[in-house]
Amino acid sequence: MAEGDMLVRCFTGGVFSQNAYLVTCTGSSSGILIDPGAAVGEMLSLVEREAISIQAIILTHAHLDHLEGVARAKRELAVPVKLTRADEPLYHAAAAQAQQFGMTIETLPPVDEFLEMNEVVNFGDCALTVRPAPGHSPGHVILVGDGAALVGDCIFAGSIGRTDLPGGDLSVLMNSIRTEILTLGEETVLYSGHGPETTVGHERATNPFLNPNLGGSTFA
Repeated sequence: MAEGDMLVRCFTGGVFSQNAYLVTCTGSSSGILIDPGAAVGEMLSLVEREAISIQAIILTHAHLDHLEGVARAKRELAVPVKLTRADEPLYHAAAAQAQQFGMTIETLPPVDEFLEMNEVVNFGDCALTVRPAPGHSPGHVILVGDGAALVGDCIFAGSIGRTDLPGGDLSVLMNSIRTEILTLGEETVLYSGHGPETTVGHERATNPFLNPNLGGSTFA
């Protein structure tokens, strides 16, 4: 789906049905990978087929399902892996995370660069701004562009991220949603780590975790 000068394409895979995203700048061959998970092979095939120049691998957070394809993507693309410093311990604990689910994960490459808040990620003539959104994990971020936001596991269509994993905090997550997501334009398309895309306006009106008329918390 195109949002302004960006084209956002979703790849879903794995036992967690995790969404990974290939974001490209229309009119150029530049792009970035966001949260390459189990569907990384399909993503990389499209990158090769369309001769896309990937600038970076960006991780919204470091839970297992968002990391499953990082090692392969790094190996084949040789571009920097970027994550917040606050989520680095989770990143290094990927093998232990996998073991908890009876899974294994390929050894991850080192984090090349730590994301900074309000950092601008450029690719071609397009850009996404890094915004803090902790709560689902300590260092979770969202990436905000013109008319679109890649929100990881902060919010989903009709739901919000879980906070019962190590480092999760419900009150912190709710504050992140209120200050960083619901302040975006009503028509802003939200691309989540699981499930279909949605919009700020739709979630404000219908999400039971946000809408006081449906039993959720009060949000301005």
